[in-house]
Parts: sequence; C-alpha cells; structure tokens
Amino acid sequence: MAEELKKLIGRVHSVEGGKGVEGLNYEDLCIHPDVKLPEGYKPPKFKMFDGTSDPKLHLRTYYDKLVGVGNNEQIHMKLFMQSLKGDALSWYISQNSKKWSNWISMASDFVDRFRFNTENVLGIFYNQNLKKKPTKTFCEYATLWRSEAAKVRPALEEE
Repeated sequence: MAEELKKLIGRVHSVEGGKGVEGLNYEDLCIHPDVKLPEGYKPPKFKMFDGTSDPKLHLRTYYDKLVGVGNNEQIHMKLFMQSLKGDALSWYISQNSKKWSNWISMASDFVDRFRFNTENVLGIFYNQNLKKKPTKTFCEYATLWRSEAAKVRPALEEE
C-alpha cells in the first residue's frame, strides 16, 4: 500500500509540472531569485549578443541600457541573460550561476569565453583578397571594403 502511495505521489508531482523535482525550482534555475526589480521598471530592449562579436563592446552597450536600476549589480546580473542569444545564450545557461558572486566575476567569464572574437584581428593583407561580387554594386563593394579596412590592425613591430 505504501509503495502504491509513493507511485501516486510521483505521478501527481509529474502532472503538476515538476514541483518538488530537484533542480527545476525557481530558486535552482534563477541566478538571483531574491532580487526584485524596482516597482514599475520595464527592462529595456537589449542589443542581442550571439557570440560572434566583441564581448567588451556588448558589455558596454548592455550597461548603457541599464539606466534606472542604479548600481545594483545583482539586477545587472539578473537581466544579462536577456541580452544573449544563440551560442552565447547556450554558454550562459550551461554555467553554474552560483559561481558568480558578483558582476565582475560573471563579466570576466563572459569576456574570457568570447575573447577569440577580438584576438583574431585582420592583418594588413586581408583586404587584398576582397573581391566585388557580381550581384553587388560598386558602391556596396566600396562600403564593405571600408568597413573591413577599419578592422585591420597593423602587426606589432619587433624590437
């Protein structure tokens, strides 16, 4: 009889959407479950980071959007996920959020993970290989060329 009762309780829990299942509660899944947003605060629409651009640039644009929440780093951390998509969001979700005790530790991990986007800068010969595609106008090609040329970093001179 006790065994049947346990089975029934288990079925009820699964029907109720996992209540009581370890790791699926709000407190388990949320970075800062006790953080409350200021009354009436509506999170801004963030520019989304997909893992393919400069992570420091993303952090700067993210921070600039946080007008209205002050210097509360827990709120900054809580809202950060809303600015990620694709591989960046997958990386973020796979992390143990409890290891991030403050904004600096989280932002440092973020920058470290996506640092390769800024380390592989273009060399001075990159633009020589850019070709105008037949489907593009010369004006479009020139705009692309200038945009790519702005990304080129000169090689460091050896002393």
